[in-house]
Amino acid sequence: MSRPFDSYAAYYDLLYADKDYAGEAAYVDSIIRRHRPNPGSLLELGSGTGAHAVHFGKLGYDVHGIDSSPSMVQRAKARDVSHCPSTPVFEVADLRTFRAGRSFDAVVSLFHVMSYQVGDDDLAAAMKTASGHLSQGGVFVFDCWYGPGVLADPPTSRVRHLSGDGVSIVRTAHPTHDAKTHRVDVRFDIIVERHGDRERIAELHPMRYLFMEEVDSFLEQAGMRRVATTAWGHDDLQNGRPWYACFAAVR
Repeated sequence: MSRPFDSYAAYYDLLYADKDYAGEAAYVDSIIRRHRPNPGSLLELGSGTGAHAVHFGKLGYDVHGIDSSPSMVQRAKARDVSHCPSTPVFEVADLRTFRAGRSFDAVVSLFHVMSYQVGDDDLAAAMKTASGHLSQGGVFVFDCWYGPGVLADPPTSRVRHLSGDGVSIVRTAHPTHDAKTHRVDVRFDIIVERHGDRERIAELHPMRYLFMEEVDSFLEQAGMRRVATTAWGHDDLQNGRPWYACFAAVR
């Protein structure tokens, strides 16, 4: 059982080829600009293969992305950044301990990276990293699994089939839910077929769902305050219980 994303980084972009990275970057950009006019620099914690970062670059941000997976960072560095006014920087680093030695107008952490911080110490350290890299009045935006939504619609096993570029992938997700610890351990069993060859990959993704009160507490401990909460991709969190929430905080 390998660490999350290490084994199938080569297939990651195929798995999420239908994800609207441009639209999501524009959505996060709109949140940032509500609270920080004319932002120019952005740090992304958990930048993956760089898809969000490149779109932030196209929106005019000077982007610095970090990820703990060397294979993900390698793919990010290989992206076409010709349409970005400034070239995004990517490096391998642990978001709990990373220190860039500079501040940014915005820090973002997307695609549930904060939910991967399953321990209190891990989440507190990640929040400290975000706060420590914000200039005064800077904005931190992150999404996560949202507790009320997960409890209302508990996770179940799912199978996904996809193919492209001569590759066929079957990915089965097996969740184990522990409501006492607000944690879901998702085991991914992945079968990759390429030119007649078959590869099996097994990865364990520990995920933590968060509630508004604890988010506020962790933000406050890190010297930030929440200024907005939405259902991911929308403006309203009050009507319904979405699985994914988006939080914005300022330093």
